[in-house]
Amino acid sequence: MNDPKEMNLQDVAANGAEEAVAEAAEVVDVEPLNIEQLQSELEKAKAEAANNYDQFLRTQAEIANQRRRTDKQVEDAHKYAVQKFVEALIPVVDSLEMGVQAEGDIDQIREGIKLTLKQFESVMEKFNIEVVGKPGDAFNPEHHQAMSMQPHPEFDNNTVSMVMQKGYLLNGRVVRPAMVMISKK
Repeated sequence: MNDPKEMNLQDVAANGAEEAVAEAAEVVDVEPLNIEQLQSELEKAKAEAANNYDQFLRTQAEIANQRRRTDKQVEDAHKYAVQKFVEALIPVVDSLEMGVQAEGDIDQIREGIKLTLKQFESVMEKFNIEVVGKPGDAFNPEHHQAMSMQPHPEFDNNTVSMVMQKGYLLNGRVVRPAMVMISKK
């Protein structure tokens, strides 16, 4: 390798490579980066990635906590959904208990039972519980359960002529259909 011709060729090749890199950098308009800059950018990227991963983990934990809180709220809502209804029924139970203990005239006891029934009906109205099945109503198979059909002079065909057991709706949904007799001509 001490041959001057070989050294000359190596210098020419090295100079040619440097010139090619310089020309390429001018064409792309990029300065060649050195190792310290690349390592600095790598460290910045690693720090940003670590920060993003930390934020991701915190967000995942927050979502899990929110899900647990929501599940607990739904569970409590199901568990205590009827609390207001129960609170409204307690005075009715109190009235019934006082009626059981009542002594005296049967008319007074009946009057107390009627007042208790009114109190109970007001609780039902407050919670959108409707009574269905009155004589003269048109037969509705969604609200009535026909027990039999009999001729009746006062009612048209497919009309409720007698109620054997009242039915109830809760917010428009059937809880129990009314057991009725239907008139036929």
